[in-house]
Amino acid sequence: MTLRRRSFLSLLGLGTAGMVTASVFSEGSLVPSAERRGLRSRPFVPVPVPLPVEGDGLSASEQRNVYRDISLQDRLTLPEGFRADLLAAWGDPLGDSRFGFNNDHLGFVQHGPDHASMTVNFEYISALPWAEGFEDVIGQAIPFSRLVEQLAPADGEIDCTPLTAGDPLLGLIRAVADQAMTDLGLGVMSLRRDHQGHWIRADVASDRRITGITGLSDASQRLVSTGPAAAVFRAQQRLGYDDGLGDGIVGSFANCGGGTTPWGTVLSAEENIQSQVPEAVYADGSSVPPSACPFLCREGKLAGLGNVYGLAGNKYGWMVEVDPQRPGHSVRKHTALGRFRHEAVAVRAEAGRPLQVYSGCDRRGGHLYRFVSSGKLTDLTDKANSRLLEAGELQVARFHADASGEWLPLTPVAVVDPFRPSRFSRANLTCPVELPHRDRDRAGAELFRDDASVAAYARQFRTLGDMYRGEGEALQGAILIDAHLAASAIGATPTARPEDTKIDPITGDLLIAFTSGSPGGKGGADPAVFRGPQGQSSWGHGWVMRLTERGDRGFRWTMTVTGGEPWAGGLGLTNPDNLALDQQGNLWIVTDRSMKSAAGDVFGNNSCWWVPRDGGSALCFATGPMECELTGVCLDQEESSLFLAVQHPGEVHGARVSSGIEFQSHQLVDREGASFQQLRQVPLGSNWPAQAPGRPPRPGVVAIHRANGEPLLPG
Repeated sequence: MTLRRRSFLSLLGLGTAGMVTASVFSEGSLVPSAERRGLRSRPFVPVPVPLPVEGDGLSASEQRNVYRDISLQDRLTLPEGFRADLLAAWGDPLGDSRFGFNNDHLGFVQHGPDHASMTVNFEYISALPWAEGFEDVIGQAIPFSRLVEQLAPADGEIDCTPLTAGDPLLGLIRAVADQAMTDLGLGVMSLRRDHQGHWIRADVASDRRITGITGLSDASQRLVSTGPAAAVFRAQQRLGYDDGLGDGIVGSFANCGGGTTPWGTVLSAEENIQSQVPEAVYADGSSVPPSACPFLCREGKLAGLGNVYGLAGNKYGWMVEVDPQRPGHSVRKHTALGRFRHEAVAVRAEAGRPLQVYSGCDRRGGHLYRFVSSGKLTDLTDKANSRLLEAGELQVARFHADASGEWLPLTPVAVVDPFRPSRFSRANLTCPVELPHRDRDRAGAELFRDDASVAAYARQFRTLGDMYRGEGEALQGAILIDAHLAASAIGATPTARPEDTKIDPITGDLLIAFTSGSPGGKGGADPAVFRGPQGQSSWGHGWVMRLTERGDRGFRWTMTVTGGEPWAGGLGLTNPDNLALDQQGNLWIVTDRSMKSAAGDVFGNNSCWWVPRDGGSALCFATGPMECELTGVCLDQEESSLFLAVQHPGEVHGARVSSGIEFQSHQLVDREGASFQQLRQVPLGSNWPAQAPGRPPRPGVVAIHRANGEPLLPG
């Protein structure tokens, strides 16, 4: 038996478990029967979590008894009376390919009472479970170990661009990289209701895949670029790399968040593209060469996949639009919405008004953006509305400590006025400010740590037009390609990793999930805006913000959810990620604690929470398998089904074996403020969804419904 022990007071985080069990109560609930009778006014009996929370219904003495000694299990746990049906998992057939790896956003579009489509993002490769389970799941061997061994003298890293087509090493690399790229991108699968009214796969001809290398061998399958950056892609002269494809694009990857439009298309957000291609660009928007991001393959690590194919980094990091009902329609990257580490999409569509699209850049110190179309909407269901995404103004948020804010246009005339480093240092934070490099013949950014150097920078460049190069549309395109750094230059507020955006169906307000306010080496969140419950300048548990528009450019904001331990002023969850709102305006939250850090083990596994609009206690609706993240939360029109993606189960330890166990010790606090010690037993790795020891874990998508067929929540 593998035993490891951690003893600590954890102050951050979430997730390493499947199901909490306690011998004193029945499986599925930690609430005694007498207490549970008092909870029947709630829409469901909450799933137990491994720490005391407001919604558990226990007295302080019961909390100490229940939580003192617990064991966790590798499974998806739901409230009593609910069941989950697996719709698809990694390796299942999908279109002319397969269901990819690490499913994230779920774009559910209902085409009638009994028919729907689901567009699924496949974000990245977790190298350990992917390589370990590939032959078992896909049915063919992959030379991953052989490649790791061959590249070991160079620590797994190689620039593939000088390798010739007949080079045996390139052939070995392609054997791994082609399979990895096949498991990235997007997939469209059709759904139908069975005779019981439950959603199942329909497997119709319109099902398809867009992979990381779609269009590599067949130019007719390349993705189409729209908007100002297309002028940069077509430029005959440039400072940087030319992939020779003009405004055509090979594939899509790093697809994380997303959203749907009223006209039935799905928007897919390319996020952490810097793991696969270079992110840095020159002043004219052209990319640095692929050699800047070499291919990397070592045990537990696979990155730099774009290097293998000579992909231009400036063609990734965009918002991608796919129409699930038109399989022959070109997939488009809308560059007017900006290039950054897109995580979130919220669409505000009102007849007679411009279209608005909100998105966030998920990095420490990333910004919140709003796109406003040049044209106006008429018929909200008209497919031609997609053209509105091709022209408009991208704006970025500046927040103020007095709960106000405004949207700043990212245009050539925007005045350079960066955030000052002293605003970090006054809060005892050492974050730098990252800005476009002062030498405009050099690509990328540099870090500034004092106000004097930032002030000199603002004198050197008066406007973004002074900083970027290009004529006409190409100048605007260069700014949009470098949107994050351009936004930093004009004084956009550095935020706390904006992970998702959703429109409140009742008030029209924007809800934003900020997953973590912890600072990083290249930036952090404004401590005047993002503060912990006791005013902490660094708070790693995250928030959900409500933003109310005021006029054309202004807004007001307030924090509506604060993550963290209940005894520290938090809600009992950490790192809010994806959001959904039901028709009653209740908020559904899924969490994203890093499985690679012990800092958040106290919260147990990543989970899905229901936060009632009336201000009652938040209730845990689901907890995920070992080492996974729950993502893509969404509901069908009737709100009889809720969909979740189980992403990267077993990411840290791979397939679970029966002897793999870890013991953890946690210091907890009951509802009366008394501390007590917990001993927790935690399995290592995952076998979800097979549940059999030794079987490879597979990311997958589930449909959840009540076993009795009633709606998820009482009407």
